[in-house]
Order: sequence, then structure tokens, then C-alpha cells
Amino acid sequence: MKDLFSDNSALYQQARPSYSAEIIEQILNYVPEKGLAWDCGAGSGQFTSWLAPDFQQVLATDLSAAQLAQAPQVSNVRYLQAAAEESGLPDCSADLVTVAQAIHWFDFDTFYAEVKRVLKPQGCLAVIGYGLIEAEDPQLQQLIQHLYKNTLNGYWDAERRYIDECYQSIPFPFEELSVSDVQLNYCWSGRQLLDYFQTWSGLKHYIHLTGGNPLADLSAFFQRMPEQQYQVQFPVLLRIGR
Repeated sequence: MKDLFSDNSALYQQARPSYSAEIIEQILNYVPEKGLAWDCGAGSGQFTSWLAPDFQQVLATDLSAAQLAQAPQVSNVRYLQAAAEESGLPDCSADLVTVAQAIHWFDFDTFYAEVKRVLKPQGCLAVIGYGLIEAEDPQLQQLIQHLYKNTLNGYWDAERRYIDECYQSIPFPFEELSVSDVQLNYCWSGRQLLDYFQTWSGLKHYIHLTGGNPLADLSAFFQRMPEQQYQVQFPVLLRIGR
């Protein structure tokens, strides 16, 4: 598993989208017992926080100690720096394993072997992600598309393609359960959007390799109306298996 997000982990915690009650409800429909959940690749706890109210215990693991340090402290959540393949959990102990916006970085075979080891017989794996941000403003949407597909072309890690393919191309050796379409909706300022773009791994690679500013056009666009708020959406990627 790659660690691309330890640098500026505070910004990641602040600027990345959260999740929603609709997502957690779809997952919990398939989880008969709620003793222990393992949130793998938990980062700064964006999805962990949604699990804590419904489970007696939550284990949240991530390769990045810097990311985990940004996570909220909750009484029934234990944070552990660990690779995705090494939960440290006993066999058949977890009712639910979740991975939010991280599975594309994993070694699938070793991670899935660990999931199958720790899940109870009726336990579930839920893989959650979100696709490319979409803006209702046509000019902003065009600028985002140009940044993603043109400016940063060649600077994304190869694993990014799994998100572009809506997680449908990842191996998924489980009995797949049905889910409904969901999206995340936000009203963000230009500053919030620029902060979000700065968490992109492809953008970080671009700056490191070229020294250029890939956000210049977007910054100029937002400066025209600094107080403007923009309606944006993220398509949710969700697969649940038993």
C-alpha cells in the first residue's frame, strides 16, 4: 500500500468530503450484528466517525500515523498504525470491514485474505469511494475537467484508474449485495474547492516534478467572485459483499 497522504494530513482531514447517513444505512442493512467494525485505510477518520455510533467497538487502521493523528477521539474507537493486510484481529471477529476511498492502493489478494480471515460468517465487506467532483456551474465544470484530464494527464498514479472505472474493475471475490445509487452534495466556496484540489495525489506529483502551479486558472476564476458558493457533487462508489 502506498502512503501518499501523510504530507499535509491536516489539510486532507479538513478539505476532503465526508460521507452520508444514506451510505451507512445501505451498509448496515446487511450487517446483522454490530459488535466490531474494522475501518481499514481509515486516514483521518472520515468514515470511522460514521461507524462509531452503531458499533460496540471500531478498529481504525491506516499506514499513515500522521493521518491517524488528525482523527477525532471517540471512546469506542481504537486507532492503529498498520498495513491493510495486518489488522491484528482474531479470526472470525469482525461484523463489518470497511474501506473508504483507499482500496485502489491495496494489494488486493493479501487484503482480501485478511478480510476473509477476520470476518464472521455473516459479516460483510463494504468498499466505499467517490468519483470525480462535478460542478453545476458550466465554466467551473470545464475548468475541473481540463485540470483532471489535461493538465494532470500523466501525473496520476496508475491505481487512479480504478476510481475512473467506478470500482467496477477491482477484483471482488465476495457474494455481491445490491446497492442504490448515491451522491454527495455540497455547496463549497472557491477556497474550499482549491483546498480540496490540493489534496489530489496527481496534483502533488505535478508540482513536485514541474514546480508549476496547476491551479492558476481555477484561482483566477474564483478571484472574480470571491464570495460565490458553488454547488458540487461526488458520485458515490459502493460495493458490498458477504
